[in-house]
Parts: sequence; structure tokens; C-alpha cells
Amino acid sequence: DVGVCRGLKFKHKSSHLRGFQPAPCRASRGHGGGGFGGLDSSAVALLGRSLPPRSAAVLATWASAGGPWVAVRGVPRRPVWHRQRRLLPVCAGGMQEARRLYEVTPILPHFGGEVRGFVLQGDEPLPDDMVRQLKEDMNKYRVLIFKGQGQISGARQVQISQQLGLVESTFYKHPQSPHPDIFRVSNDEEQGCTNVGRTGWHIDGTFQARPFKYQTMHFHAVCEGGQTWFIPLKEFYELQDEETKARWDKLWMVVGGESYAHPLVYQHPTRGDTCMMLHCGPSFCSGWAVDDDSPDPAARKPKGLIRPRVIQDELTARLDEAVDKIGLKMNWEVGDFAINDNLGNCHYAPPGTQARRATAGLRILHRTTIAGEEVPRKADGRTSFMVA
Repeated sequence: DVGVCRGLKFKHKSSHLRGFQPAPCRASRGHGGGGFGGLDSSAVALLGRSLPPRSAAVLATWASAGGPWVAVRGVPRRPVWHRQRRLLPVCAGGMQEARRLYEVTPILPHFGGEVRGFVLQGDEPLPDDMVRQLKEDMNKYRVLIFKGQGQISGARQVQISQQLGLVESTFYKHPQSPHPDIFRVSNDEEQGCTNVGRTGWHIDGTFQARPFKYQTMHFHAVCEGGQTWFIPLKEFYELQDEETKARWDKLWMVVGGESYAHPLVYQHPTRGDTCMMLHCGPSFCSGWAVDDDSPDPAARKPKGLIRPRVIQDELTARLDEAVDKIGLKMNWEVGDFAINDNLGNCHYAPPGTQARRATAGLRILHRTTIAGEEVPRKADGRTSFMVA
């Protein structure tokens, strides 16, 4: 292929474009002294028609960046494509700024973000800048949903997950799962694990000392009514009156199995705001330890135990009421790829997720879980502990 830009010809192969950003270039001897600017719209349109959609999108991103460009390797005699991870426009002051690799549209003013027109498919790991942007956006939006991703392979989903942290798989491996680290969920037991997330509002991994940091969720098939409900726990806590906040701040959720006690109210490890750790499923909580009344919160010690359902029922009622005020009832589409801040949100799978395949259609969700990095910590410095 040969493209023409401002009178200069250059060659490229579409395979060079796939998954990479264009290298800036400058004029060499014999090309005059001026820098090479952005492509004009006619050149972009002409060249874009000859490229695959992904390559054309990369070219359009380059062209829209505009501004003068400098060479990164050698002094080319004409514009070249170089395997560079970031698009680096030169600023007036000589500094270089990284451009956002995708744009987020808020779903709600305070919570949730949607990304369109960006492809996660590929063989190479995501660029470092992309991973940094993902983590920054997760702090801001807490749920990111990349639309129109087709069917990402299990290996690719795990590869992306590994760039977000340590993948930790504690679930049953269904025979239809495409990868050992993919939890395959369905409304058909022959296709995946059923009744997942149906026990109540929860965050994942409360049975561990460090509950999961993120989940990725990729939908290969969706059924009618197969929503996922999310509630941001910072806003949920802030909805409560002061008496309820003070009472909840003295509670510790004692979980089954390893018998950890997690603070119901704690500080988000990266955002630093006050949020909550909970599981309203009957088998996931064996009781609620209650702090004593020491005036110094940091000196308080658990002195009693409340039956699990007393607090779980209260939380469930308030969460059910709050979901339509501050939460998100996500109607999934085939190809959706979501990343959820498990430590900042609770979620729930409503009855429609298990609707009969014959009437509602097949639902297939591939999920990964990324390990937590810190033991939950309260504002007064106390952390989760083992129950003797």
C-alpha cells in the first residue's frame, strides 16, 4: 500500500499497524527542514479505506493528535511506523504528554463508565500506559464496561486480568470453561455453573484475609432479565443516618471456613474513602462481632456476637431500597467486557439470571478474580483478624 500525505509518499504493511501506535518522524536531509505534521482529513479518508478497521482506527488516532512530531529511532527519509507504546505529541514547551488511549462516558454522574470504539482483542499484552489508565479510571468510575468486544478468548481475558494484578482462582472449574482461571457462569448447568451470585448482596472473596480487588466479566451470551445489580458502597454508607453509621462502625463480619472477621465499615485501599465489606448470603457469615464502647475507637475490642441474619436482613432491606437511588441495574449485551472494583461495590445476581434457557435464552459469563493486596483496614488503623 502507498499513502500520500502533504506530498510525501510512504509505504506500510497493515500488520505493522495492528496493536501499535505510529512513530513520530522528522524530515531528514533531502526532505527540507520542516517537521512532519498531522495527516489532513482527505489523506486519512483515502488511506483508511485501504486498511483493516483496527489499523484504520490507529491511523485516525494518530492523525487527530496533530502537532509537530520528532523521530524516535534514527533519522528516517520518510515517515515510518515504529512499534511504540505511547502516542507522544510534542508540546510547545518541549515536554511530552501521554494521550488517553480511550474515552469513558459516565453511566451515572457518580458511578460507572462505558467505553466504546476501543478493541481489547489482540495477542500482545496491553501497553503499560493502558494499564495505568485502566487503574486510574477504576478509581474514578469503579465499574468500566467495554462495549462490543465480540468473544474474547479465555487466554486473552486471563492475560488482561494478569496485568491488573495476581489472578486468584478459588472456584469450581466447569468442564466447559475455556481456561483454568475462567469461572464460567450460566443458566444452563451443562454450559456453566448455575445460581452464582444469587444468595444475596455481596462482595467476592470475603472468606479470605484479602478479598478480591477486581473481577473481570465477559458476556458470551445474554438472557432476558439476566442483569447484574451494582451499588457503590461509599454512597450507600453516606445515605445512612449518623446513628446507623456509628452502630455499623462497631460491627465485624465473621465469615465461615477460615473464620476471619472483617470490618463492616472500612477504608477503600486505593480511593481512601469510607466504604463497606459485606456478604448477605446465609452461608457466608456466621455472625457479627460487636465492639465495646471505649471512647477511643482504636482501643475498642469485640465483646459480643450478633446472629448473622439480624444484620444481613437489615443490610439487604437497605440495599434493595438503595439500588434504584444510587445503584446500577446493568442490562448486558453480548460482547460486554466489564471490570468491577470488588472492594468499592457490592453486587447481586437477580432471579432473571437463572431464567429458563428455553424461554429467556442462554446466558454465559466468563469471570476472573484478581487478588486483593491489603488486609481490610478501618480508619482507626484496626484490621481484619482471625477469630480464635
